[in-house]
Amino acid sequence: MLQLTENATTIVRSIAEQSEGAGLRLASGGESDGALSAALVPTAEADDQVIEQEGARVFLDQGAAAELDDKVLDAGMDDTGNVQFGISLQG
Repeated sequence: MLQLTENATTIVRSIAEQSEGAGLRLASGGESDGALSAALVPTAEADDQVIEQEGARVFLDQGAAAELDDKVLDAGMDDTGNVQFGISLQG
């Protein structure tokens, strides 16, 4: 199952606090390029895997859940306040 770093937990939680129950949704881009999309959404979709960690909620569609099963989500902010996400293998 996808794990979140402390930074990712803090950032996702602070973004999602804008709306109760909201979370970061990661969705697979299909077979064309393997890219993931990320969006703040009010609720999970019916088939989403929901990961909750210390108030941070991440919703994964089926493709993203399979692709990220053995991964760690990290996040940080650049000097201008833009959030950047990174994905690595679990230790």
